Amino acid sequence: MPAQMLKVDDLHAWYDHSHVLQGVSLGAQAGEIVSIIGRNGAGKTTTLRSIMGLVKKCRGEVAFDGQTGLLARQAHARYSLGLGYVPEDRRIVPGLTVRENLRLGLVSSPLKRKEAEVIDRIAETFPRLKERLDQVAETLSGGEQQMLAIARATASSPRMVMLDEPSEGIMPVLVDEMFELFARMKQEGTTILLVEQNVERALSISDRAYVMDHGVIVHEAPAAALLADKAIQERYCSV
Repeated sequence: MPAQMLKVDDLHAWYDHSHVLQGVSLGAQAGEIVSIIGRNGAGKTTTLRSIMGLVKKCRGEVAFDGQTGLLARQAHARYSLGLGYVPEDRRIVPGLTVRENLRLGLVSSPLKRKEAEVIDRIAETFPRLKERLDQVAETLSGGEQQMLAIARATASSPRMVMLDEPSEGIMPVLVDEMFELFARMKQEGTTILLVEQNVERALSISDRAYVMDHGVIVHEAPAAALLADKAIQERYCSV
């Protein structure tokens, strides 16, 4: 049985006085794609941000790759353990080229000494970026910027990557490329925790999924079962 890569137990999170997460428990085995689905405002993004260490006030237990007590560690320490994160807003650094943005993904990584080799590998994995390595990143299309954000997050070969709404606002042809990439990442052994509004696409590549509503997990099932369960999708995911 694969090792447990991520275990979240009774996670609570607050923004000021707003109690957003109210006891979230979930997990991911090594090599799985696990999706979190639900309506906007359900707490999905806050879950990823809390796991990554970007929410100031949290309580609960988060363990990653055998390391416990993650909530006591800074975000950069979680990154150093092999936890990657692609936020919804991408955070491409303005004024820097594609290549320079990719280099940022290697800061404090042991792979930094192999920077040229890593960027060559990324360029082969992301052909659209290969042609644009010396282009200013903010001039890329929205889909290409999303590809860059994913490439930057995977530059250091993390054990797990959390992706927040990667297909939002992206043209369909790039969405297809993105989901094909996620499937390849899984085949290569990368664990993925995916938050995605395109429920059918997310479930089609996932092993398991959690349904979130009002800051709690209300349902968990194999992704194929949830894909077939239109009643659950209608109740918790429809606008």
